[in-house]
Amino acid sequence: MLYVVMAYLWASILLYVLMGGADFGAGILEFLSTRKSKDQTRRVMYRAIGPIWEANHMWLIIAIVILFVGFPVIYATVSVYLHIPLTIMLLGIVARGTAFSFRNYDAVQDKMQVVYSKTFMYSSVITPLFLGIIAGSAVSGKIDPEATHFLDAYIFSWLGFFPVSVGVFTATICGFLAAIFIIGETKTETERQRFIQKAKHMSLAAIAAAALVLIAAYQEQIPLAHWLFGNPISIACVVLAALSLTWMWVSLFRGSTRWLRIIAGAQITLLLVAITYEHYPVLINLKNTGGLSLLLHKGSDKTIHALAVALLVGSIFILPALFYLLYSFNKQEEPAH
Repeated sequence: MLYVVMAYLWASILLYVLMGGADFGAGILEFLSTRKSKDQTRRVMYRAIGPIWEANHMWLIIAIVILFVGFPVIYATVSVYLHIPLTIMLLGIVARGTAFSFRNYDAVQDKMQVVYSKTFMYSSVITPLFLGIIAGSAVSGKIDPEATHFLDAYIFSWLGFFPVSVGVFTATICGFLAAIFIIGETKTETERQRFIQKAKHMSLAAIAAAALVLIAAYQEQIPLAHWLFGNPISIACVVLAALSLTWMWVSLFRGSTRWLRIIAGAQITLLLVAITYEHYPVLINLKNTGGLSLLLHKGSDKTIHALAVALLVGSIFILPALFYLLYSFNKQEEPAH
């Protein structure tokens, strides 16, 4: 049952990166759009993220619940030593969702629309940035349970070159995913070509950010290269991701967008497998004291069993409802007779 719980944890993180990432990325694309094209970007974005923006945080909630119930030591460590970036990320999620709702459904269209738009765009950048910072901090070995000073315990655990570079990479990945996903929602060739160009730009930005992550890992002596190239599985995943990137670029230049979403999803999945395979079963690296393992720092067997049953039973209700939500939003209207 422990492996069932771990599988759900890994899958929930992946789905949050894919679906939540595309959601955040839509705001990033709006933020990066010129003043003339912001309104057009916004209209297409509403159509694209409608099926997922209400439901994507479900995956984050599932991951948090799994850690809280099944791995309390890991949950406590993250929530204590990374409480500042966690708080900023959660405030960004709340501010973004609130601004999105008011911007769309406020009965009074006044100057507050400017405030809603800026709040939505800025929080769309800040939230994935700090999500990546948290992830980078967790594996960087900067968390020091033995720290006796506030800065060492709660600031330098996450404020560093490597965590920030991972945050930047995460934000660029979100923008890339949004551009790829929105291409399929465009209604005109002009819109389609514009978002193809955005996908190319965000892909290049993500590659540059990935290079920055590797440089930061080298400077701070984090064995990221070993995690990516230290075993056949990770090497195979990296090679496949590189080949899929080539396929994606060829498709973009040819204007063929049929498989783009699948290719983008596969790239993120392969990268996550490459990093986590060598890192498993350690989830959090600690400074000078080893790491926190999913196998060693778990709850009681009864708790894990109950959690696994709850996840399996919950899937019976959640997954069909989610698929129906996506179907309902994407169903084409029947032509009038």
